Amino acid sequence: QVRLVESGGGLVQPGGSLRLSCTASGTVFSDNTMGWYRQAPGKEREPVAVVTDSGTTTYAVPAKGRFTISRDNPKNTVYLQMNSLKPEDTAVYYCNFKSIPTGFGNFGWWGQGVQVTVFS
Repeated sequence: QVRLVESGGGLVQPGGSLRLSCTASGTVFSDNTMGWYRQAPGKEREPVAVVTDSGTTTYAVPAKGRFTISRDNPKNTVYLQMNSLKPEDTAVYYCNFKSIPTGFGNFGWWGQGVQVTVFS
């Protein structure tokens, strides 16, 4: 069992920045993947970015060039630095943990979600 605790959501104007954090606890072994997904109102949850504990990253197209995912393995923490935010980035952002090194995939453990709202 893995527990994920997220922080860092909030309100920001277009062009602004936010940094999300997520810390995993519980049965956290090596060779895993942590990352972020998001769900906007009326839409399905979609991937944003993931990173394996060896440092391999995968970004969804909307995140490329604006978002940066990173992690601190000793702390079992993943970060998502979001720059140049747009109104269409407004969504609930969910942290995800998978116990294998992989890319995107709608499985594993999920955090409770944090709201990110980009408004003008």
